Amino acid sequence: MANKGPSYGLSREVQSKIDKKYDQDLEERLTEWIIAQCGAGVGQPEAGKTGWQNWLKDGCVLCELINSLSSGNKPIRKIQSSGMAFKQMEQISQFLNAAEKYGITKTDMFQTVDLWEGKDLAAVQRTLMTLGSLAVTRDDGTYSGDPNWFHKKSVENKREFSEDQLNEGRSVIGLQMGTNKGASQAGMTGYGRPRQILNNNP
Repeated sequence: MANKGPSYGLSREVQSKIDKKYDQDLEERLTEWIIAQCGAGVGQPEAGKTGWQNWLKDGCVLCELINSLSSGNKPIRKIQSSGMAFKQMEQISQFLNAAEKYGITKTDMFQTVDLWEGKDLAAVQRTLMTLGSLAVTRDDGTYSGDPNWFHKKSVENKREFSEDQLNEGRSVIGLQMGTNKGASQAGMTGYGRPRQILNNNP
């Protein structure tokens, strides 16, 4: 795979905007969580954006992370460190497939090139934040670290109503429709009848 040269003009402007979305504080929090989740064996990245990218680039740390969130069969059976570009990208793809099965939607997923080529590391951060939130929300005993690092996702709260309760609800006029209390037809004439205008002046 050929190395890409520097961007110019509009491409450079777009890349600059993407780079500004990268959050240094979030990098530290995510690093802390990954090490707490996977253990010290995953190592520690060098400080800064490039160091963080290089730490995750071969896909090994990401595969270890998704495996650590599975209590039963591990979604990725073979994790192998390799210096070959296609092997690294393959492992990133394996992580993304496993993450999708875990519950991350396509819209919250980064692309392989976002990480491998450093195109959009903010998207990588978003995916990992979503993964952490899902793990905290599931609360199945596999999550390690401080639960306050991530927001819990909203959970469906389905309610069951009996037929009697549903029928009772149908007879109630909702307040957003107004009220029928105090309503009266006193003084109203029937439809189609002319209004009586009496002139009492002599």
